[in-house]
Amino acid sequence: MSHTIEWEEPFCGEGNACFRIGTDAEGNAHIAVAGREEDRITDSVEALRTLIRDIKAGKADHLL
Repeated sequence: MSHTIEWEEPFCGEGNACFRIGTDAEGNAHIAVAGREEDRITDSVEALRTLIRDIKAGKADHLL
């Protein structure tokens, strides 16, 4: 079953791939590289909120 995804404008870094975040009416959140939306990661909106909060809190800084 295919869901309609409302994609946000891409988030781009200098010289890096652009990422898009979208949501659907079923409560799912989607993250994809711009232009490759068919190869997206899908989880709940709450999982996306947790991911963003954790990144903002510095929990992924060791990856940079």
